[in-house]
Amino acid sequence: MDQDQSPLLGKHHNGRSEEIQQESTSSKAAASSSSEPVEVAAQTVKEMEVKYAAYMRHDMYGNWGMNSVPVLERVKLLLALLTLCPIRFCFLLFFLVVFYLICKVCTLRVVASSNDEGQESFAHMTGARRAIVVRSGRFLARVMLFVFGFYNIHVDHRTPDRQLLHLGAAASSHERKDDEEEEEEEQFGAIVSNHVSYLDILYHMSASFPSFVAKRSVGKLPLVGLISKCLGCVYVQRESKSSDFKGVSALVSERLQAAYGDPTAPAVLLFPEGTTTNGEHLLPFKTGAFLAQTPVKPVILKYPYKRFSPAWDTISGFRHLVILMCQFVNHMEVIQLPVYSPSEKELTDPKLYANNVRAQMALEGNLIMSDIGLYEKRIFHSALLRTRFPIAPAPEESFTRTQSN
Repeated sequence: MDQDQSPLLGKHHNGRSEEIQQESTSSKAAASSSSEPVEVAAQTVKEMEVKYAAYMRHDMYGNWGMNSVPVLERVKLLLALLTLCPIRFCFLLFFLVVFYLICKVCTLRVVASSNDEGQESFAHMTGARRAIVVRSGRFLARVMLFVFGFYNIHVDHRTPDRQLLHLGAAASSHERKDDEEEEEEEQFGAIVSNHVSYLDILYHMSASFPSFVAKRSVGKLPLVGLISKCLGCVYVQRESKSSDFKGVSALVSERLQAAYGDPTAPAVLLFPEGTTTNGEHLLPFKTGAFLAQTPVKPVILKYPYKRFSPAWDTISGFRHLVILMCQFVNHMEVIQLPVYSPSEKELTDPKLYANNVRAQMALEGNLIMSDIGLYEKRIFHSALLRTRFPIAPAPEESFTRTQSN
């Protein structure tokens, strides 16, 4: 397949229509009115559930976890809430404190590096200190996933040869040899992943211990602050308009180029969708991960379920965490795709680059390509909660920080 043409891969669902414009107009009117609950017709909600399918929960508990569940399920939930949930919470807190103490010891008498933005980082550490932080971080992240109930995580490493077989094609022995040689030499600056849950971060920490993009305030949080500095997180302050702060895109691009040029530097994990989905769809990609013109490593995360979906969408964080920890077994499947190197046209067109990577991920992960975004998600949530519709946003920036639910 020619990379220079934006491929029509994967299942495609167009969530945008002229009705979006009508909703945008009505949302502005609602926002300017009183703060009383907004009555939304049941038929309108049903239509939204189809149009905004990427944010629908299809598990037993439903949207916002408010479905009426069978009596047996309630009994299971109550028993787990009194026994399994407290035990898991204590273990998770214990391992978090352990990793914090490891980071604290390894950073003693080490001066944190600081860039022009005043961002501190310990990712520059080398030798035994860095090795201990990385190895213990990866191990403890996997242990925490185990505590969450992810006892076995199936990882499918798609080499170029296996990718061709998956697509129904076959490679010659000569092509396979060339692909193997190229794969050993290829480096990348960013890990590009679909975004389904806060659990995504734990998996990526256990797999490769990359840097993340986080709010500047995260670096000041107890426990997590020091850990984020050891990860080498890129702190952003999007609300700042001062010329003293670089744009988010510039900061991320610098880190991507540094990671691509230095094999010892941590890669940067980016969720180009900008928000979470139910795990069955793939939203349009922001171009922030592709402006640096470096190769990217696509990763697809899937969470099969029977009762409760680990996908963090259309449910409060607290309710999601509690029900998740009450579920004895959770499942995760990972597809690691080959490093994607941009073509000449993609180097000059970040949007084409982003679209092509997205299309490949949709095909390989059997995901539905949806043309909706965070604004439509807020409209859907407002309709379900009967709150005021959000005001239509200004034109999006080229890079959007990972949004939470």
